[in-house]
Amino acid sequence: MTTTTPAGRTRFERQYRTATSEGYHVFGGDVRVGHIDLHFTLSSVYATLVLEMDLAEEAILDMIDTIDDTLVLSAEVPREDFVVSVYRGRAAGLYTDDFLEERRRRRGGGVSKPSGKDTNDDSVPETATRRRPN
Repeated sequence: MTTTTPAGRTRFERQYRTATSEGYHVFGGDVRVGHIDLHFTLSSVYATLVLEMDLAEEAILDMIDTIDDTLVLSAEVPREDFVVSVYRGRAAGLYTDDFLEERRRRRGGGVSKPSGKDTNDDSVPETATRRRPN
């Protein structure tokens, strides 16, 4: 099944994959319309779908069918149920440990989170972007 949003045909771009979860940006044509996180358990698949635009319930249900057919079934994990929580919102930012640590240093201290790596690591230049603006 293919869903068409007001912005165009639905497609997914994987953001991450772990042993038990996956995250995707959801696009309608070339426009990002949301994000989906999938979490696989032994018997069920749980999903959190955050939509960045208003869609009619019928379009949301079509999108859930597309997610099931395209992403969940292709994961080839047994499941008894597919549970989807749908939210409407927008991305506020993407924050990393490095960004937060730099913020703490600039604010004059605070408790530092151990990084587990050499503190003299110069692999990330000081001018690197720590937050991805939306």
